[in-house]
Amino acid sequence: MRFTAMNRGQRGKLAMATAALGIGLLSLTGCGYLNAQQTTAQYSASDGTRTDLGALQLRNFIIISDGEDKPGRVIGAVYNTSSNDVVLTIKGAEGSQTQVPVKQNSYTMLNDSTDAAILSTSGAKPGAMAEVTISEDGTNKDAMFKVPVLDGTIVDYKTYLPTPEPTAASTASSSETATSTETATPTPSSTAGH
Repeated sequence: MRFTAMNRGQRGKLAMATAALGIGLLSLTGCGYLNAQQTTAQYSASDGTRTDLGALQLRNFIIISDGEDKPGRVIGAVYNTSSNDVVLTIKGAEGSQTQVPVKQNSYTMLNDSTDAAILSTSGAKPGAMAEVTISEDGTNKDAMFKVPVLDGTIVDYKTYLPTPEPTAASTASSSETATSTETATPTPSSTAGH
């Protein structure tokens, strides 16, 4: 095989092809340089929101409710990174409030395995954001925090809808109904069997 020297025209074409290839590779790899990587930005990967308050980290917080003026159950997780047991206080609309105890260097999941954290009023319609104030006992730190309000439309959240407490009037009417049905006796028909 015999190699021949390139003439001036061939060297120019090779240089232009190399430059075009270099610019193409830079433009492809430049996307990572110009655009922030999503893995470096913290965000809530689910329906809930997140925030931190001192040693407390609140993750995936949601209020489950049927309406703005109806009770709302707070679900999510509270992580306590301190060496002391703490109580998180969540204050909602119209003076509603609930507390969540969290052991030292531990976490509390606000789901079926814990006592329900119920606000007497959710503070927003389902699909909107409710503003709550969160605080840690023993400190004068508090923060405003927006939490989405969802209803039972999503099947997974339906079980978390707070059930209204029975009132004395509804308890009395249900017991009256039960006694009236118990005392009523059927009368046999004289034409039965004919």
